[in-house]
Amino acid sequence: MKFTDKNVLLFDLDGTLIDSVPDLALSINQMLHELDMKPYPTDTIRSWVGNGAAVLTKRALSGHIDINPDLDPAYVEKALSIFLAYYEQNVCVDTTLYPNVKSTLETLHRDGYRLVIVTNKPEQFVRPILKHLGLDNLFEMVVGGDSLPKRKPDPMQLIYVCETLGVKASSCLMIGDSKNDIFAATAAEMQSIGLTYGYNHGEDINSHGASLVLDNFADIIEALAPVAESAH
Repeated sequence: MKFTDKNVLLFDLDGTLIDSVPDLALSINQMLHELDMKPYPTDTIRSWVGNGAAVLTKRALSGHIDINPDLDPAYVEKALSIFLAYYEQNVCVDTTLYPNVKSTLETLHRDGYRLVIVTNKPEQFVRPILKHLGLDNLFEMVVGGDSLPKRKPDPMQLIYVCETLGVKASSCLMIGDSKNDIFAATAAEMQSIGLTYGYNHGEDINSHGASLVLDNFADIIEALAPVAESAH
């Protein structure tokens, strides 16, 4: 499949551009330790990532991807503040870029695509990570999980990008690793690319209705090749 009419590319962050689980897991386990609760293996915490900091905190307190409905809201707020404080200190220690991400983004940027981050991660953490990994000059806009009242899978963030940049959803493409990205794109009437390597809670990304599913980030260039060629 070739996308021939796109000029704005919206990228999820965690699980799409970066593997942030090592730092998230470290901070979650530091939070649990402070609350006298048992830590969890990194791979367990990996399965909880993708819906923002508050949901990750609730899953850690529940010890399960399904959140305990009896969690005390005040206790959750306390835990969340502890987690965010630790994460702020460790936001990009062992976080790494997935293969081919930087070179692909640089190529897309050079070819004239407008690049945007749309993530459920709190906005305060996004730019420090982009700066640390040398990506901070590539993105025209960053929309975090707390930038607006709603976040993915709600389409609000994607619609906000279209309105802010003055573009139609049909000229945009949402690229992410989870059903939240695909569902948000579908609701915003935007086409999407699903990536198979990220965090999708053990579910097959093929099952969520993405316009195209790729294993390798670099293959995005090929999917957009006609536009890139016509731009020159």
